[in-house]
Amino acid sequence: MEFVLYVIALAIIVFVFVFKDRPIMVLTFEDGKLTQQKGQIPNGFLAGCKDIAHKQPFSGKVKVYKNRFTTKLVFSKSVPSKVKQRIHNVFPYSGGSKKRGRRA
Repeated sequence: MEFVLYVIALAIIVFVFVFKDRPIMVLTFEDGKLTQQKGQIPNGFLAGCKDIAHKQPFSGKVKVYKNRFTTKLVFSKSVPSKVKQRIHNVFPYSGGSKKRGRRA
């Protein structure tokens, strides 16, 4: 009976680690001002986001996730699509794939 409890506890712990929201960077904006930041944010990206928020004030969160193959940006619903595109343009990790230069 104790073994079953250990297995259930281990399954719950693994479930929490796998499905927990763990971005590597988080930027929180309110009315065009950066109110909170987490993670190691490159200076150029931070300055670009502050400049975008100053020119087109918005409120919302920008999260950056990284796995083995790619890095992606996730925006809250309150961020306008034009602002999303501008932030994508200043994002430093959006390089192409490793197959660059190959042609069919």
